[in-house]
Amino acid sequence: MILCFRGDPRTKKNHQQICHANGRMHVVQSEAYKQYERDCLWQIPYNFKLTIDYPVNVKCLFYMQTHRIVHLNGLIQSIDDILVKGGVLQDDNSRIVVAHDGSRVLYDKKNPRVEIYIEVIK
Repeated sequence: MILCFRGDPRTKKNHQQICHANGRMHVVQSEAYKQYERDCLWQIPYNFKLTIDYPVNVKCLFYMQTHRIVHLNGLIQSIDDILVKGGVLQDDNSRIVVAHDGSRVLYDKKNPRVEIYIEVIK
């Protein structure tokens, strides 16, 4: 199964804001990350909403628009969360997403995207 999310990849960790409410501090996602998440969710075809509940390898190729330094694990976390929210994966725990083998960060100024390859682990 192959998915592709068009747009410059974003991490949740680097796109957070601290808000004060009821005398307490709360960490919330920035509007930039929320928009990226919405953009990705509408790109998931209906027939990909399988709610996978068996062991898979989720290989992600992140094509960044710039050469800025990013953390691969933060990018992977964002994609896993989007795949769960979008109904592709039931959960992103280690019994379902057993590996991210082959994932890496690349550069493509004109066509930033994430290519996601989901392979069954037997």
